[in-house]
Amino acid sequence: MARGGAAARDALSALLPGLALVAAGASVAFGLHEMVPEVAALVIAVVLGMVVANVGLHRAVLRPGTGFAAKRLLRVGVVLLGFQLAAGDIARLGGPGLGVVALVVTVTFFGTQWLGRRLGVSPALSLLTATGFAICGASAIAAMRGAVDAEEEEVAFAIALVTLCGTLSIALLPVLQGPLGLSDEEFGSWSGAAVHDVAQVVATASTAGAAALAAAVVVKLTRVVLLAPLVAGVSFRQRRRTAVPRPILPLFVLGFLATMGVRSSGVLGGGALGALEDAKTVVFAAALFGLGTGVQLTRLRRLGGRPLLLGLVSWLLVASVAYGGVRLVG
Repeated sequence: MARGGAAARDALSALLPGLALVAAGASVAFGLHEMVPEVAALVIAVVLGMVVANVGLHRAVLRPGTGFAAKRLLRVGVVLLGFQLAAGDIARLGGPGLGVVALVVTVTFFGTQWLGRRLGVSPALSLLTATGFAICGASAIAAMRGAVDAEEEEVAFAIALVTLCGTLSIALLPVLQGPLGLSDEEFGSWSGAAVHDVAQVVATASTAGAAALAAAVVVKLTRVVLLAPLVAGVSFRQRRRTAVPRPILPLFVLGFLATMGVRSSGVLGGGALGALEDAKTVVFAAALFGLGTGVQLTRLRRLGGRPLLLGLVSWLLVASVAYGGVRLVG
């Protein structure tokens, strides 16, 4: 017992320097976000981690802690994401609305991977990009990373793509509401179906008022629900293709479903849900800072321009399919 306790203390001691750096990096990211609200704290966290890695500050003593953040904390963030989702909100969409969401996610997920193969983008990067654009940006990419073998550079590039295109959506989609003939509620549904990150959806839809924002959030969170079956499907496929045994549904995805069940039960009040949402954001910021410390820009540049083209085409794909579905449902 004493030997086991000493080993646990040694393991914790090895993590502490890196975790201290992660905490500092996340704090700086939130501070910069307060100064520049247009840039999400999660994006700033990734960039700060990359800066630390590429100016030679990521020493060997820090790597156990930053690696722990990049892998373990990402999964904790996905579990906390489930507290945002309530089954009752999703049911209010009705059959046609749910059909549109399913169509958007399916076409974007498989269409982006098909485009990735045509462009010569690696299967892992194509899959991560497809997941981010189809579901919910960086959070979905983090969840899918647990089901597929991907390099840190591929994860970072996929996050950069959904961030870039989500930011473009905030600027461009409100301008298109009038020319495309969308009512406020239709525009909100389009935003929820076409934009990637939840915060980006809120920023886009809020330009058209409260009705648009309410519709956008429900549609967006319904897309997030499909994260679990997508990860389960990919895990099952990976288990069949490789000799390495993988759980069909990773433990953190089961946690995501469990927290979604808790939220749907109504046992948590508004204060608790607000605190859990803040905790989710903090955990994701820390995890993405840790992820950034594993990215070397020289290796990132070797990915080339094809992944960027894939991201832009995928962005147009999800926006087009979402628009068609919203107009069809009316």
